[in-house]
Amino acid sequence: MSEQYPPIRRFVTGHDAKNVAKVVMQGPATNAKYPSAGTVSTLIWSTDRTPADISIGEDAEDLGARIIGTAPPANGTRFAVIDFPVGNVPRMHRTETIDYALILSGEITMLLDDEEVLLKAGDIVVQCGTNHAWSNRSNAPCVVAFMLIGLGLRAIYVAA
Repeated sequence: MSEQYPPIRRFVTGHDAKNVAKVVMQGPATNAKYPSAGTVSTLIWSTDRTPADISIGEDAEDLGARIIGTAPPANGTRFAVIDFPVGNVPRMHRTETIDYALILSGEITMLLDDEEVLLKAGDIVVQCGTNHAWSNRSNAPCVVAFMLIGLGLRAIYVAA
C-alpha cells in the first residue's frame, strides 16, 4: 500500500545585508529518500559542528539539500521528518547519537531489545544510542520528526 504525504513546508531564517532578520529560504523540503515501500524520509536541515554557524545570509547554502546518511556529522545535527506507512517493515538499528523524536500524527510502536512501547501523536522519545526500530501497526500513516545530535565522535549507523 502506497501512502501519499503532503510536502513539508520549510522556512529558514537568516539576515539580509543590513542584519535584518528575514526568511531566506521557503518552500517545500525536497530532499526526500524512500528507504522502503511507502516510507519517506525528508531531510529538513543539518549542521556540521557545535556550535553551529548561525550567520546565515541571503545566499546561504541549503543545508537541507545535502546528501548525508542516517547519522549526522560527528559534531553536527540532522533534522528529518519520516512518514511511516501502515504495515511498514521495521529495521532494528542504532546511531551513536542522542535523538529526540516527536510523534506528529498517528501512532507507532517503538521496538527495543526486550520491550515495545506504543507511542501516539504528541509523545516524545529521547533515544540514547540504543537499538530500536519503528513499526506502524495502526490503520493510519504515522509522521515523526527526528533530531539527531552528534556526540563529538564519528557518529555511526549500525543495523542490528
